Amino acid sequence: VNDVRLKGVSRLTKRIVDVLVAAILLVVLSGPLLLVAIAVWLDSRGEIFFVQERMGHDGRRFPMIKFRSMRSDAEVDGRYWTVKDDPRVTTMGKFLRRFSIDELPQLMNVLKGEMSLVGPRPERPEYVARFGNEYPRFLERYREKAGMSGWAQVNGLRGDVSISERVLYDLYYVENWSLGLDLRILLRTFVEVIRGRAY
Repeated sequence: VNDVRLKGVSRLTKRIVDVLVAAILLVVLSGPLLLVAIAVWLDSRGEIFFVQERMGHDGRRFPMIKFRSMRSDAEVDGRYWTVKDDPRVTTMGKFLRRFSIDELPQLMNVLKGEMSLVGPRPERPEYVARFGNEYPRFLERYREKAGMSGWAQVNGLRGDVSISERVLYDLYYVENWSLGLDLRILLRTFVEVIRGRAY
């Protein structure tokens, strides 16, 4: 088992990049984000934001913020996991998810230090408990901050995909971090967003 790469100056450097990029994006995108918020409210009356408890670095829990892309009663029947062509997704939500616009409010989580721009995607605590028992080394993903995007996501492992395969990609990132790898992931994320390949 390799050690984590983010220590000392490296960790500080990553945090500085996170804060600078997140702050700049929030300022530049403030107008479009306001329009998205209005569109979400008009399309499906209810809360504009969807706030859900997730687990991040060292098992710390935090409220992850997203634009709401599903009906307000989407989880009433106990269904949580999202699948392709999920009928609970609103009309506006389909567009937001396709281009990952629903994830942009997480820039606030990045500013607060709860998330990073790049890292393993955070899971709900109940899934962490379950997957931690089912998949070897799953909990080692939490040796670093959760990310808005990650090595697994840019390699097609997003949504309803193999958990064991996603874990392998996340662990590779944790054990082989570099500023260059973060930049590579961010660039590939931008390309995937433009292509609209998410759901």
